[in-house]
Amino acid sequence: SDRDRHIIAFGCDPENNIGTQDPLLIRFSDQESLTEWNSLPTNTAGDLRLGSGSAIVNAIETRQQILVFTDTSLHTMQYLGPPFTFGINLVSENTTIAGPLAAIPVEDNVFWMGAQEFYVYGGTVQRLPCTVRDYVFSDINEDQLEKVTAGSNTAFSEVWWFYPSASSTENDRYVVYNYEQQVWYYGTLERSFWMDRGIFDQPIAAGPNNYLYTQETGFDDDGAAFTAYIESSQFDIEDGTQFSFVRRLIPDLTFRNSSAADPTALFTLKARNFPGGDYLQTDNSSVTKTASVPVEQYTNDANIRLRGRSLAIRVSSDGLGVGWRLGSPRIEIRPDGRR
Repeated sequence: SDRDRHIIAFGCDPENNIGTQDPLLIRFSDQESLTEWNSLPTNTAGDLRLGSGSAIVNAIETRQQILVFTDTSLHTMQYLGPPFTFGINLVSENTTIAGPLAAIPVEDNVFWMGAQEFYVYGGTVQRLPCTVRDYVFSDINEDQLEKVTAGSNTAFSEVWWFYPSASSTENDRYVVYNYEQQVWYYGTLERSFWMDRGIFDQPIAAGPNNYLYTQETGFDDDGAAFTAYIESSQFDIEDGTQFSFVRRLIPDLTFRNSSAADPTALFTLKARNFPGGDYLQTDNSSVTKTASVPVEQYTNDANIRLRGRSLAIRVSSDGLGVGWRLGSPRIEIRPDGRR
């Protein structure tokens, strides 16, 4: 505990029963001491025991307090001074945490992944509304939840969670929450550890293959082209009761720091008529369900023809030395009848 100079240990042997671990017991040393743990009238060493949960899973120090997670509850631990030294308060019950690395402090908040939810604490516990919740928790290896790893990428206002899919025993997927824009996105990436930039210029991450990676730099360091894409969810007009007709795309894309002479990304617009339908061609050969447009550095707009009840947009690239940043692309769209 930095401010009051105590060492705190979680899940300890009781002072009067050394050798028998109590997974809910917290002990703290004497102030400014590495070795004095016996509680005496002349020092500030002592212990506290949590009253809910079956085991302490994680503890995170924030600016004002220490958050202590059990498998079913969240407590706050604060320095009170003599004679009690520390106090403990129950903040929330029926709150889960996936594993000991599943929580991350960001500014004045702490974000974490639970067994079936995402949470944030900024004075009170709140469930984060998650638009990709079903995608994540319907395909996750629950036997390997303790491997879930949280990380922050503050340069882009992001919190990441790496987790193992149902068919994997190691972390092979990620889900990201952008707390500035309050949006979610997901993908595939094998990472077992993440440290935000600070000491280093860029975030550092580790993979199950025992390599360390410098994130957010380079495109094809291993000599192979880096394949990248981002795709939106479906969107529609009039709640899907109207068909939409798209005839023009205005891209918003920069190729900053690309090393390729002519960097190019591919914009693909897809349409379908029914929520469970495929992206197929219509009977009219001049109007297809998929339209792809290559976008270069100085592409102003692109004329396309696309019709359907719902649409999705995808941006991708697979060339050597190609890197891009996506802004706010716009499409010219109008209602096109109900049939």
